[in-house]
Amino acid sequence: MPVKKAEIILHPVRMRIIQTLAGGKRMTAQQLLDRLGDVPQATLYRQLKKMTDAGVLLVAEEIPVRGTLEKVYMLPEKGAEISDEELKQASAEDHLALFMQFAASIIGGYGRYLQQPDADLFKDGVSYRQISLYLTDEENVRLIRSIWDLLKKAANNEPNEQRRRRLFSVIGFPDG
Repeated sequence: MPVKKAEIILHPVRMRIIQTLAGGKRMTAQQLLDRLGDVPQATLYRQLKKMTDAGVLLVAEEIPVRGTLEKVYMLPEKGAEISDEELKQASAEDHLALFMQFAASIIGGYGRYLQQPDADLFKDGVSYRQISLYLTDEENVRLIRSIWDLLKKAANNEPNEQRRRRLFSVIGFPDG
């Protein structure tokens, strides 16, 4: 079912795992824990299992470490994507439920940000805006591709002391 795969992908912790592994990265659970510092270890392992069982993640290799095997995870090609055909199979109600799950994850992340004692919306460049655009279908596709090209390029940045993880959520739909 396309909804099942979308539900796997749209879970807030699983979305963060996918984002961390995007661009062909391979990481162990410990490396993922280091990147996703606020995710409890048990939660991470539970989500990794759900994702591998669903085929959204692959175990790229297993490395022997002190008598156990440490798994290295990666995204399979198009494993974390929902195909056009899968999207077409979902009903309007399915799409609304998935969108609400996506929106709830954005609201949850924003709420966690605001709870930080040092949250400074101006300094941190926090923004939420909506703009109406008049576009042909072709112009819309070009705009979306341009935005995604920029985001994919930035997604390849490795974390360091100067870089802070930032969330960008892009939502577009015809108005009426």
